[in-house]
Amino acid sequence: MGKIAPSILSADFSKLGEQVEAISRAGADYVHVDVMDGHFVPNISFGSAVMKSLNRLETAPYDVHLMIENPDAYIADFVTEKTEFIVVHQEACRHLHRTVQNIKSHGIKAGVALNPATPVSTLECILDDIDLVLVMSVNPGFGGQKFIPGALEKIKELDRLRKEKDYNYVIEIDGGISLDNIKTVSDAGCDIFVAGSAVFKAENLEKRICEFKEAVPE
Repeated sequence: MGKIAPSILSADFSKLGEQVEAISRAGADYVHVDVMDGHFVPNISFGSAVMKSLNRLETAPYDVHLMIENPDAYIADFVTEKTEFIVVHQEACRHLHRTVQNIKSHGIKAGVALNPATPVSTLECILDDIDLVLVMSVNPGFGGQKFIPGALEKIKELDRLRKEKDYNYVIEIDGGISLDNIKTVSDAGCDIFVAGSAVFKAENLEKRICEFKEAVPE
């Protein structure tokens, strides 16, 4: 079964703890933490202090997505006992292999994200070293955008490569995921689904998480 990672970028920040506990109780597999610096992407979100404030609550593990310049300077700030993945952007890393090793040196799984215009081929030399590839199906920076269909071809290519070469990374998608398209994305080979507005704008968060998990076939 696919894994669901609701993005707290779309949460009601006045009820952040309450909502994160609700989605975790309902079976969310990860809490997706979108970090934006206003430079790499045209928006600013929050830093590690907000994420760490959730540590005292009963939550799913953190899936941290760093949409920032110079991520190496901040990786350590996002390391907690609940952090499972730290994901950096291929486009933001001058020395990507070094950045991946930096993440792993903290005992955290390392992921790399690709913007819609960045081809899978840019990761060919590092696919054997990473634990996750995040395919952006919208241009990063804002929630509530429409799914870019070309992301499906990237997922299919990544799935083909890991089968052919016995790589161990999981494939994650972020942007425009809804109950209407999640099965199509799953069939393409995706493992983890980031959903923001489609989860947090629902009247009943727990029911919506259940609906997402039911929509992804075994």
